Amino acid sequence: PFSPEKAMVCFGSMFVELPKAKTREMLRQDQEELDEEINNLRKELRVKVNRLYEAQGKPELKGFNLNPMSAEEMKLINRILEG
Repeated sequence: PFSPEKAMVCFGSMFVELPKAKTREMLRQDQEELDEEINNLRKELRVKVNRLYEAQGKPELKGFNLNPMSAEEMKLINRILEG
């Protein structure tokens, strides 16, 4: 007997039934935190790679400081390519 207004969510090894709106908000918030952490790690990696190249006496990598396109930018590019 599952309720259409509720979703089963797994926390560790336990399933809990929560309202879908609450579940959606929790997932959105988790995704925002993960995206922020990924971006911070990318920034740190760029600095570390540049330091490594500098220590080895190599020139800085070209194009390494590029940022990925956002989902909105990708949609616009796809519209342009489709005609």
